[in-house]
Formats: sequence, C-alpha cells, structure tokens
Amino acid sequence: MTDLTRYQNPSTIQQLLYTTKTIAIVGLSNNPLRASYFVGYYLKRHGFQVIPVNPREPEILGETSYPSLADVPAPIDLVNVFRAPSALPQIAQDAVAISAKSLWTQFGVINTEGARIAEEGGLTVVMDRCLKVEHARYAGRMHWLGFNTQRITSVRTGLQ
Repeated sequence: MTDLTRYQNPSTIQQLLYTTKTIAIVGLSNNPLRASYFVGYYLKRHGFQVIPVNPREPEILGETSYPSLADVPAPIDLVNVFRAPSALPQIAQDAVAISAKSLWTQFGVINTEGARIAEEGGLTVVMDRCLKVEHARYAGRMHWLGFNTQRITSVRTGLQ
C-alpha cells in the first residue's frame, strides 16, 4: 500500500488551486454522465482554461480536444488525470516533456512510479484527490455543513 499523505498535503493543494490557470484533462469524456465531464464542466465554469486531451474526440465542452499532451499548443499549469493507474508513468513523462507545473490524479488513480517520474521532472504531485471537490472545499463552494446552495429551507426529507 502506498502512503498517499505526502501527495495530499492541504497546503500544496491550496497553493495549486490558487495559482493554476490552465488545466489539461487527460481522459476527459464527452459523455455528460462521466465524472471527468462533470469535473471539466465545473472547472470551466469556475474560470479555469480547460484543455481536453482525448484522441477519440475532436471537441469536448466547446474546446478543441487534443490526442496527447504533446499536441497541446498552449502552456499547461496542471495535468489532471482520468485514466487507469497503469497509464500514469507515460502521462507523467509527457507532462515533464511539455514542462507542465503539476500533475494531479483523480480518485483511484494511484501509481508511485508515475508520481516519482513527475517529481523527478520537477512537477508538484497530488494523487488520489478530486480536483473539483478540493476546489469546492478551499474556494468557498462548500462549508462545514456541506455544499453551499445559498438557499435556506426547513424542508425535511428522508429519515429523521
């Protein structure tokens, strides 16, 4: 089992959230029912430039989709990964090659070799965390009672 605490430091996460502008999402799906689509939509809605990386789609979320990180013509701050853990070492090598600043893997995408490659290449690594959830936690879209709906209600549903 991998000790993930070194890749889930709250200070590191907050620093990335407040300094990142451009996010390449590797494995972004064009299917609105997939988690990657929802995360991409959320990030775009909150002001991030989202660059889809998916060789099977020409366009996702109204943005040109690129077959690989090497094909993206713009500088990338953060590479967010929605792929199988076994794909992470190659994605990390690609992220280092394009001089990305950080590598972030979603829940369940855990690969220590990929993290090592990224770190040795100078990238900050966050692993096994959802970018959307962490943004909501630290950017004010969630509070100690849960998501902030900005709605007051006394309606009770379910078990009481």
